[in-house]
Amino acid sequence: MKIATETAHIGLEWDTRTGAVTVPIYQTATFRHPGLGQSTGYDYSRSGNPTRQALEEGIARLEGGARGFAYASGMAAITNLLFLFQRGDHLVVTEDLYGGTYRLFEKIFPQYGLEFTYVDTTDLEAVKEAIRPTTRALFVESLTNPLLKVADIGALSAICRERGLLCIVDNTFLTPYLLRSFDLGADITIYSGSKYLAGHNDTVCGLVAVKDPVLAEKVYFHQNSAGAILGPQDSWLTIRGMKTLSVRLDRQQENAGKIADWLRNHPLVQKVYYPGFAEHPGHDILKRDGKGFGAMISFEVKEPAMVERLLLRTKLISFAESLGGVETLMTFPVVQTHADIEPEKRLKLGINDLLLRLSVGIEDAQDLIDDLDQAFSSEG
Repeated sequence: MKIATETAHIGLEWDTRTGAVTVPIYQTATFRHPGLGQSTGYDYSRSGNPTRQALEEGIARLEGGARGFAYASGMAAITNLLFLFQRGDHLVVTEDLYGGTYRLFEKIFPQYGLEFTYVDTTDLEAVKEAIRPTTRALFVESLTNPLLKVADIGALSAICRERGLLCIVDNTFLTPYLLRSFDLGADITIYSGSKYLAGHNDTVCGLVAVKDPVLAEKVYFHQNSAGAILGPQDSWLTIRGMKTLSVRLDRQQENAGKIADWLRNHPLVQKVYYPGFAEHPGHDILKRDGKGFGAMISFEVKEPAMVERLLLRTKLISFAESLGGVETLMTFPVVQTHADIEPEKRLKLGINDLLLRLSVGIEDAQDLIDDLDQAFSSEG
């Protein structure tokens, strides 16, 4: 089946006893055993819950993987994956990645002996040069946050296979609807499921899919041991959101293309980052490997004063963190999502005090353009 069908049918046949079309919310901590030494397959909800399992099986099917895992947040998912590594292990990482991931890698896990090197993962030679004898994995964002660089997952995973490394892909911005990293050779895919997958800004969750069943067992051991699992209510909300992933993303991408075109022709905008533009360095990669260019736009205004004007004077577009929901959101990465990255490193990457990030929703595109236009034109 196509992914649009797969998403609509997540959990559809789960409740065979009643025939419920929607998977029930199994709001229980524990499960009664039918007899001594017997189990229904569920013992305690940290180890397994039917609602969460429906979600986990759903993400595994969408990715074409052996198994899926649902966590309390995207950061919990990444943390759990780092338990696969040992003191002295080294990871090569996308340099312009989400600030929360950078904070985790730089402020927490070095004290446990893990080492990280940040490179431009669009530069295959730079990736190769960063690999050490102690390197165990490559951690790459398929579409980077916030500069929207496109990773060639096929080429990167080939390097990983040659060197015996795990290829871990954060595919949050594209989702399996637009890009399936396992088809390109990746080993593990991560999502902040709070974003496009859940899609309604009403829950926080993290999702992981693992391609190899042996590796999946290791990931499950850590998930169960550490216990940062997603609860049944939020699992149900995420399933509900995923059912409309295809129609939401189709609309969001259509809107993003129109808004990006409008922004690059605006006299007060000096640069627009959007992989849908033919001149974008990663355009051809996404055109070859994916089904679309996503619905994220980053852009630089010409004057710092314009940042506050846009953030505070738009009426439909909310000044808020996060992305991927049905409502359009605008973020100022320097003080929000990437505040934990050192100022000199931010500037070197191009994350400056003129840069805004736009997560385009499902509203009417012209209404959003009109909202931006009136904010740009407002006095003072």
